[in-house]
Amino acid sequence: MANVTKRHTDASYDDLMEKLSLDSTTSEPYYLQLKRKIKGLIETGELGSGLGLPAERVLAAMLNVSRTTVKRCYDELRKSGELSTHGRGGTLVKDTPRVSPTLGKLRGFTEEMSEVGVVASTRVLQHDIIQDRTIASIFKRPSTATFLRMVRLRLGDGVPMTREIAWYDLTIAPQMADWDTSGSAYIFLQERCNIKMIWAEQSIEAIMSSPEESEIFGFTESNPCLLLKRKSFSTQDQLVEYVEGTFRGDAYAYRLKLSV
Repeated sequence: MANVTKRHTDASYDDLMEKLSLDSTTSEPYYLQLKRKIKGLIETGELGSGLGLPAERVLAAMLNVSRTTVKRCYDELRKSGELSTHGRGGTLVKDTPRVSPTLGKLRGFTEEMSEVGVVASTRVLQHDIIQDRTIASIFKRPSTATFLRMVRLRLGDGVPMTREIAWYDLTIAPQMADWDTSGSAYIFLQERCNIKMIWAEQSIEAIMSSPEESEIFGFTESNPCLLLKRKSFSTQDQLVEYVEGTFRGDAYAYRLKLSV
């Protein structure tokens, strides 16, 4: 077995190897077995934030698999946000940002993350022009009305934070159909559609993550999340945007200022 220098005194690589042992009798590829087991250890806290994992070469030798197997596993875990690479620091379990934004102001995800010192980024998962009776009723439009529907994954410091589904009323803002989805929707509405968003109604409820959301957030099973529903209105009190966002419960703690 290779000689490994432990970067954390509380980390026992002997125990780790036992928990990462691979089964040669199943059809599941080794890299998927390894990925599943590392994710499970991260979610249970057995692999804590900032813990250094063995180098690809070392872990491959320990498990008697190819280095390509370990590299593929690590690469996918980096992509999904569980691991990060820090130069000579090697491969580390990534911290999930803990944010506590203040409720009470209408602002987008980017502005909200900036407020707490987190770098925001977005991946567009779906982008469609649709007709939907349920959404039309929310906007008080005929069933034949068209809407821009966007499904976006919002990330903070590279970690998936929320899966957001947003609808925009193309009757009021037809230019949104040509939006390339880059930048802020609110800025596009103001600069290209001459629509300024000034107030919103928002509700928050506790839910368990759906299978799709669990996969996006890297959960091995359903976990507590926050569901935020927001209706955003223009200066003419027109409903322009409706959003349903599922926020991971291990990352969010909203703050409210109360007065007597």
